Amino acid sequence: MKIALVARHASAPARQSDEYAGDQAAHVTGLGKALASQGHHVVIYARKDAPGLPDRETLATRLTVRYITAGPPATVPADQLPRHVAEIGRYLAARWKKDTPDIVHAHHWTSGLAALLAAREQPVPIVQSFGSLGLAEQRHGVPGPRDHTRVRMEACIARTVTAVLAQTSDEVSDLASLGIGGTRVRIVPCGVETSRFAPDGPAAKRQADLRLLHVGSLAEHQGLDKLLMIMPDVPAAELVIVGGPDPDGLDSDIACKRLGKFAAALGVADRVTFTGHVTSKSLPALLRSADIFVSGASYEPYGAAAISAMACGKPVVANAVGAYADAVIDGTTGLLLPPGHPDLLLKRLRELLATPMKLTGFGIAAADRARSRYSWERIADETAAAYQRCLTDRWGQPAGPRTLASARGTAATAEQRWAA
Repeated sequence: MKIALVARHASAPARQSDEYAGDQAAHVTGLGKALASQGHHVVIYARKDAPGLPDRETLATRLTVRYITAGPPATVPADQLPRHVAEIGRYLAARWKKDTPDIVHAHHWTSGLAALLAAREQPVPIVQSFGSLGLAEQRHGVPGPRDHTRVRMEACIARTVTAVLAQTSDEVSDLASLGIGGTRVRIVPCGVETSRFAPDGPAAKRQADLRLLHVGSLAEHQGLDKLLMIMPDVPAAELVIVGGPDPDGLDSDIACKRLGKFAAALGVADRVTFTGHVTSKSLPALLRSADIFVSGASYEPYGAAAISAMACGKPVVANAVGAYADAVIDGTTGLLLPPGHPDLLLKRLRELLATPMKLTGFGIAAADRARSRYSWERIADETAAAYQRCLTDRWGQPAGPRTLASARGTAATAEQRWAA
């Protein structure tokens, strides 16, 4: 197949104002590589968000990135991305007239709008992945603008495209609440590069007998205060918090300073380390150095870090939300807890730390589950099967005349709204 992946970014770290952009960029790149390795011809389309990016770049055999000039060559806040949708759509339409893809897979709602704009000129079946829905972000207090237009447009896009690939069971429920469901929605989660994220390999040094590790932003919905609250009762453990700004920006980061003061008030500051943003290259060794990946987050649409930890043979202790609820088998690969109960988190965590054989068994099972369920090879297989189902008109809403007419209406509405 000739596959077009339309994305916000081809490579970008997650930022406080756009928390899940980095996860989505990594997902698109990983998916593109996996599909290309299976013989498909893949082109990733992404806006130029940094100076010096070429118009075209080859990432691997049969995998190309085309960078689109639309707006400034710099990171643009999420609420400003819609201003560039029309320009991106025109670029895609011109490219697809010259080289029409068999299937288009849009990632993020603004990418979906751009793809629908292009489909007005060059009809193609479109598969949509939202990754993180505006409805869910608002409900869970994820930092960012409270744009009700985004919620409405996501619902409109989901009704218009040929199919929707959700990341988690929670996302399926949220889509159903917007009136989108049935056979047009299928779950295909994020993947993990099991050749890099594996139990065997170098591990980072640690300072205590036990290490708890969290990877994510420093935002309040990540529940880091709840993790800090349990530290006085696990005196043999250290807590490493990975994420947030680059290391040289931690001292001026408001969230980091708030959490640091809280750790000091609890008397555990000497056992809590904030690393800041860690590169993908350094992350496997850091994950291997931990005993448990732990999270107090109330919302997690991707779960990439936890799945990577599982692939490194580490059990996960987290709230039963989002990707955690799907990835972790409670009592086998880790522990799932009801959100908002730090006392229960402490109790279950202490029980697990007190039984080394169970901890080891959970880690073995976690690595096995990550390899069998979340390898990029399997994710690419499931994604390609979804594409093929669209192409053979066996999905619930094939890309027929009614769908394409609806696509034109949705794209026209978006173009009028943000043309200025």
